[in-house]
Amino acid sequence: MANANVRVRFCPSPTGNPHVGLVRTALFNWAFARHHGGTFVFRIEDTDAARDSEESYGQLLDSLRWLGFTWDEGPEVGGPHAPYRQSQRMYIYADVAKKLQDGGHAYHCYCTTEELDARRDAARAAGKPSGYDGHCRELTAEQVAAYEAEGRTSIVRFRMPDETITFTDLVRGEISVAPENVPDFGIVRANGAPLYTLVNPVDDALMEITHVLRGEDLLSSTPRQIALYRALIELGVAKTVPEFGHLPYVMGEGNKKLSKRDPESSLNLYRERGFLPEGLLNYLSLLGWSFSKDQDIFSIEEMVAKFDIPDVNANPARFDLKKAESINADHIRLLDPKAFAAACAPWLEAPHANWAPEDFDAEAWERIAPYAQTRVTVLSDITANVDFLFRKEPVEDQASWDKAMKGEPAALLTTARANLETADWSDPESLKQAVLTAGEAHGLKLGKAQAPVRVAVTGRTVGLPLFESLEILGKERSLARIDATLARLAA
Repeated sequence: MANANVRVRFCPSPTGNPHVGLVRTALFNWAFARHHGGTFVFRIEDTDAARDSEESYGQLLDSLRWLGFTWDEGPEVGGPHAPYRQSQRMYIYADVAKKLQDGGHAYHCYCTTEELDARRDAARAAGKPSGYDGHCRELTAEQVAAYEAEGRTSIVRFRMPDETITFTDLVRGEISVAPENVPDFGIVRANGAPLYTLVNPVDDALMEITHVLRGEDLLSSTPRQIALYRALIELGVAKTVPEFGHLPYVMGEGNKKLSKRDPESSLNLYRERGFLPEGLLNYLSLLGWSFSKDQDIFSIEEMVAKFDIPDVNANPARFDLKKAESINADHIRLLDPKAFAAACAPWLEAPHANWAPEDFDAEAWERIAPYAQTRVTVLSDITANVDFLFRKEPVEDQASWDKAMKGEPAALLTTARANLETADWSDPESLKQAVLTAGEAHGLKLGKAQAPVRVAVTGRTVGLPLFESLEILGKERSLARIDATLARLAA
């Protein structure tokens, strides 16, 4: 059932290149909001000055636009809860931190790192939980004065309630966490800088987020956030506690979580290879969700119509590059031919094209494009598939040459050339018959017979349909390339 009151957020940090796990999170939030006719909030978590960069911020915006995501509130769009960059909201966090302290929900902690480590080690040795032990919870004014006289600095800790916290995860069901497993936690650093543990829930509260849909790795922080929300409600800062849904891990090689360091995790890799946004999003949507038992290929509009968080699977999802490529290939086939030709344009120009710009033949491209559309997996495949049309000579690929020029290739090519000389070059079937007949004369089936012809004309053993390619390249250029190959074989 649609719910126009749904408000979700996507809140990445601008550090490095976007990765596919981040995109999957954005997709599920965006699709959930669109399915319910709700609001998709895009927020930038840029409070870590050492790691955040304007370049990464620009890449994030560019990536979301390339994928086709639109946001209802956020950077460059605005909205009632602006600003949407945390670095511009520091005064808000300082105010809320003070309210939490004034209301008894937070306190100053003067423990040094060495003291904390020593007490943790002692707790572990005694078989007890090793989280913060509440040492500074009830300091007297005299103790505080003594610590400050020593020159100690303090962080601000949130005071966790002494009760079990239970919540219903939209993906995983009911979860309960005992108080001994959720110790008091820091919300403000000693230098006054707010921590993620404070800024994230505060922004969600002030922006009235109704559903927090995020990675499974953040599940352990949920009880802390729920306790903080309850305190914020008591203080009049928040209205409600949002619902939580923790999305399954995306697994890479060796059953390990796909990390930023894994090459296949980089969104830029897929853009550079020529994945269609529709193909990539279709595949990423299947990492933890399914459209139906018998349908893997669907449009983003179809996904939005069916998607809902309770249908997400809690089990880890394995990233399969081959399946991603296969789904992308299906989306390429679904393109209107003109849209396909236009989508290929970047790979027909520098720096991808390995031919001189003036040698590009738009008419030949228009004729070959329909054959290419049924063959390529990613758009970058197009360059190697059509370069034989635009180069003065085909590429020299030694591996292809060694594979195709076995046995007596010169004899086969001589016969094939003679047959092609008299063939009808307006009919690919006539060209096929010419090579087939040549192969039969030398005891070869068509597959073996056409391999030397293909390498002579295109430079490669694999490519687009050979006889249609010969027709488009033309008789004069095709026969000249066979002649050049015969001369090379003779030499």
